[in-house]
Amino acid sequence: MRNKIIAVNAVIVLIVGLLAFAIVKTQLSLATSSTEQLKRSAQRDAVSIAAKLQLDGLRAERWLSAKAAEPATRAALTKATPDARSDAARQLSDQIANAAPGALGTKPSIVAVVDGNGKILGRNGSDLGRGDDVSATYPAFKEALSKTAPGSDVWTDTKRADQYIASYVPVRDENNRNMMLVIGVALNDALARVTEASGGRGVLLVNETGDILANTQTTDDVKKAVKDGANDVKSAVTTGTVIGGGKDDVLFAAAPLDGFGEKKTAVVAVAPTSLLEGANGAALSILGAMALGLILVVAGGWFLGSYISRPIAALEEGLLAILNGQNDKRFELDHAELGGLAFRIDQLLNQLMGVEEDNTDEQGRISKAPTAASLGDAYSVDRGGQAAGAAPALALAHEPAEQYYGRLYQEYIAAKRSLGEQVDHITDAAFRSRIQGMEQEAASKHGRPVRYQVQVNGREVVLLAVPL
Repeated sequence: MRNKIIAVNAVIVLIVGLLAFAIVKTQLSLATSSTEQLKRSAQRDAVSIAAKLQLDGLRAERWLSAKAAEPATRAALTKATPDARSDAARQLSDQIANAAPGALGTKPSIVAVVDGNGKILGRNGSDLGRGDDVSATYPAFKEALSKTAPGSDVWTDTKRADQYIASYVPVRDENNRNMMLVIGVALNDALARVTEASGGRGVLLVNETGDILANTQTTDDVKKAVKDGANDVKSAVTTGTVIGGGKDDVLFAAAPLDGFGEKKTAVVAVAPTSLLEGANGAALSILGAMALGLILVVAGGWFLGSYISRPIAALEEGLLAILNGQNDKRFELDHAELGGLAFRIDQLLNQLMGVEEDNTDEQGRISKAPTAASLGDAYSVDRGGQAAGAAPALALAHEPAEQYYGRLYQEYIAAKRSLGEQVDHITDAAFRSRIQGMEQEAASKHGRPVRYQVQVNGREVVLLAVPL
């Protein structure tokens, strides 16, 4: 019983749990690992990061323009000799570098003043690079210098060790000499600043030839996939549109930096492996719940099986004892489900053994409705008054026990035979044991000794309790 309950419920829990796991895992996989959705996620990241980089460049231009318009800036650059102008340019660069973090939110790697010939007049923190021709390295800057126009660009040069996003604005000294104020932020710092909200596997700055200029923390397989997709990056730079690329498990999107220099650089954002990190954990939690359900099934099945099997075992043992000759065995089972069955079995045994149940209440009244044939007898007894009931009780009280039980047994057998009932199975010992048990129960009800009389009411033999 117990094992069957556990097995059936365990199979149900397993089927439901595994089915729920399969459905949830499949739906989560479709929702979070769709190639198209991953590409769209990468495109959103690429466009967002490209816009932030260009916005940071524009903010730097606006701030430098305000600095260039200050009289102190123009006065500092108006010196008579080249050496004096270089020293003033370095001092001005140091001042701008110190003020930049509060205005731009990041510390620049380089601040320089470039003269009208495109050569560095002075830079912050050092005299190194003084006189270097910047315009020869960066054509877009040379064009901006000639047009006295502001701009921003990605500066990368191996010989100069440049790795900047540079912003520059024109400035005139008091003698109307054209110069440029340049501020550069390290590429890695600039990327880290704008990629905090990115949910992908890395962000890279790539030029039109597929060379990786800078990148956030990423893996070699991602870099290889981006290099293999150089044509997609080139198409994005050439057309000025966002283009998705990649293959296998590495998907990316390239967004051009249209507002930077010669427009030859793109932001490449790599899509995450899943749109919802830890999505597999949601499906695995179902397996955990299923395991807990199996544990509860085993525990509940054990208790439920014991609740049912124990009374059944008691009934089985009792019936076996009756078959082995213990005829006075009866079941007094207090059980919500099987108590009624045990009571009916007791009634059946009493019928088979020929033992009449005690049908009187605590006052000795018959709790069983009288038959129509016995109703007249009841009336006649009532008319006889109390004296009619006192004499039998007195006679029973003085009758010796052995004589009383023998006589009661003989009268009971004779009454049963007179009604044509079989009495071969009713033994004297079993009858006496049953009568004694009934007397004890009746005595506890009435508070005094009780003996029985045999009475025939219609077609049944009744044992009447007589309080002594």
